[in-house]
Amino acid sequence: MSYSSRVERVRARMAELGVDVLLLSVGPDLPYFTGYEAMPLERLTMLVLPRAGDARLVVPRLEAPRVVAQGDLFEVVPWEETDDPIALVAQLVGAPRRIAVGDHTWARFVLDLQRALPAAAFERATPVVSPLRMVKDADEIEALARAAAAVDAIAAAMRDVTFGGRTELDVHRELVERMLAAGHERSNFAIVAAGPHAASPHHEPTAERVIADGEIVLCDFGGTMHGYCSDITRMFHVGEPPAEVRETYAVLQAAQEAGVQAAVVGVPCEAVDAAARRVIADAGFGELFVHRVGHGIGTEAHEDPYMVAGNGQLLEAGHAFSVEPGIYRAGRFGMRLEDIVVATADGPRRLNHAARDIAIVA
Repeated sequence: MSYSSRVERVRARMAELGVDVLLLSVGPDLPYFTGYEAMPLERLTMLVLPRAGDARLVVPRLEAPRVVAQGDLFEVVPWEETDDPIALVAQLVGAPRRIAVGDHTWARFVLDLQRALPAAAFERATPVVSPLRMVKDADEIEALARAAAAVDAIAAAMRDVTFGGRTELDVHRELVERMLAAGHERSNFAIVAAGPHAASPHHEPTAERVIADGEIVLCDFGGTMHGYCSDITRMFHVGEPPAEVRETYAVLQAAQEAGVQAAVVGVPCEAVDAAARRVIADAGFGELFVHRVGHGIGTEAHEDPYMVAGNGQLLEAGHAFSVEPGIYRAGRFGMRLEDIVVATADGPRRLNHAARDIAIVA
């Protein structure tokens, strides 16, 4: 889908909701509609997109050379170091009744804009843009599939890597280097958690913690590749896992499979969470599953829709999200299994295909 098509769709959505102007700054919304990713600077970058009329991209002059023109989609309006960019944006906005502001816009800019435009009602842009971004087109799904294939290959390669005697931070760095070598522009995260640390879902790897024989190691890693994100979790064990670990992991595998198979177009997102959670609860581990089953993924690693209890939104073809149940025994071990799934008219499509068993490593 072209950027101009996306702008047409968002303008139709603005008309539907009665929003007069959309203001997008740093974060994923701006590149989704313009192809330009603003640097997170104290210098304001902002797309001023009225429901009707010309769109303008306000940028610091020193950043203007980074903007790639997208036909006549928007006019670039550079501002000088001595200019007041808030006043410039306010002038371009005019006198609207309702302004939707991108969720990632810095508070300092939102507050200044509210003072500059006291008659306008400000609201979050999520209701305007999220329904559009949630439904991925064929090109976006292919981009997600390529990113998934890259981390699949890394997960497979790590099965032949030595873990014992290395620090968590050392393995973390290897994952980051492998993602960059596989074509990712950046690593978004690389969790490496050994033994009891694996019971903390978002453990920060350290240079002090050495991975020992007989320990489980949780590796959850992903990055951004050609603008779209990867995210995968696989489990490793230094030496043969004990029976308790194997039995617990068998429950986890069954739970993840149940979650994936429940991800059918037309079912509520919460049903995916419930399907996986039911397997874990029935095995007596319900209290050890401490987070939602999944999150949407696209240009952000975490975005709508979320697979969580209470989310009655119905799955649509093109929704892409993780299915990642976990079981965490505090002070002992933890485990998680994660794949990216796309809801399609033909049923759920897994984008990750790396082996899902516990890899036994040295």
